[in-house]
Amino acid sequence: MHIGPIALANRLFVAPMAGVTDRPFRMLCRKLGAGYAVSEMITSQPQLYKSLKTARRANHEGEPGPIAVQIAGTEAAAMAEAARYNIERGAQIIDINMGCPAKKVCNAWAGSALMQNEPLAIAIAQAVVAACAPHGVPVTLKMRTGWSAQHRNATTLARAFEDVGVCMLTVHGRTREQGYRGQAEYDTIAAVKQAVRIPVVANGDITDGPKAAQVLRHTGADALMVGRAAQGRPWIFQEIAHYLATGSQPPAPATATVRQWLLEHLLDHYSLYGEYTGVRTARKHIAWYLQGVPGGSALRRHINTLEDSQQQWQALADFLHALQATHPQWPASTAAAPEADGAGEDGEGSEGSEGDKNAACLG
Repeated sequence: MHIGPIALANRLFVAPMAGVTDRPFRMLCRKLGAGYAVSEMITSQPQLYKSLKTARRANHEGEPGPIAVQIAGTEAAAMAEAARYNIERGAQIIDINMGCPAKKVCNAWAGSALMQNEPLAIAIAQAVVAACAPHGVPVTLKMRTGWSAQHRNATTLARAFEDVGVCMLTVHGRTREQGYRGQAEYDTIAAVKQAVRIPVVANGDITDGPKAAQVLRHTGADALMVGRAAQGRPWIFQEIAHYLATGSQPPAPATATVRQWLLEHLLDHYSLYGEYTGVRTARKHIAWYLQGVPGGSALRRHINTLEDSQQQWQALADFLHALQATHPQWPASTAAAPEADGAGEDGEGSEGSEGDKNAACLG
C-alpha cells in the first residue's frame, strides 16, 4: 500500500477525529496495529496558526512517519498556504478535509459542505496539489458520499480530484445530511473505486474483523479507515488484522496488557496537554476504555471529580490492578465507544466533561 511514493505498513488506518486523534492517541494506535494515522484537522486561517490548540494539533514529536496532516478551509489560496506551512513543519502527506459534517465547520462552508460547490472543491484540491508538488509531498482527500441522498456526487468529484493530482481518496459511507445517523452504505464507495485508478479507502461503521472483511469484499477498497470504534479500543487494528489474515476472531487482550497501554497513554497525554487541560481531556478517553467494564461506571464518576493528574492516574492504575484478579482478559474488548461521548465540534469542547454531546468530525 502506497500513498504516492510513500510505503505504508498495512492497509488499516486511523481516521482523523477532532479532539481524539492527537499525537498520543495516534502513536498508541500505530503501536497497536494501525499502519497509518492522520492528524486532527488544522485550520487554514493563518491568524490561528500560533494558537495553543493548533500548536497541539501540529505536534508530531517522536511520532513515526509518515507524518500526515489534515487541513480544512474554504479558500484555495489559503489552503495552499496552509499546506506549505505544515510541510515546513514536517508534514510528509497533506490530507484535505471534505468529510467533516459538523455544523460549526459546514456553516463556514468547509468540510463536507464543499461537496455542494464542485468548482470550488476542485479548485482547492488543485491549489493544494500545486503547493505540495515542489516538495514531493503527496495529497490525499477525505470526503463523504455527497451532501444529501439526492446529491451523491462522490464519484464525479473523485474523477476530478484524480485528474488534478490527488493521490488517494477516503470515502465515508454517509452523506453530510446523515451526520452519523443510520447505517453507512458502501455502494457509493464501490462506485468510486471503479471510477478511479488511485487508492480508495473505505470508512464508516467498521467495528470488527468480520465487518472489515465484508466492507473490503463489497467495495474492493484498497484500505480501511476506522474512527469511533477505536475510541477506548485502540487494539481494534490488531483484531482486524488477525481476522483478515486467519478468518477467526482473536482472544481479548490480557487485562494486564491493557492496563499498561492505558497508563502509558495517559502519561503521554498529560505531557502534551499539561496538568489542567490534560486531566480534563483524559476523562473522555478513560470513559471510552471503561465502557462495559464491571465497576467502570462508578470509577468514571469518581475520575470526573479528580483534578490532579497523579490522582487520576493512580485511581485508574489501582482499579485495573484489581480488575486483573477477576478478569484476566479484558472484559470490554467488543464494546465500541459510545457516540454521545465524542469530542466537541471544535475538538476541545469536552475539557470539562467526558465529552461534548455535539457530533464531532469522527470517522
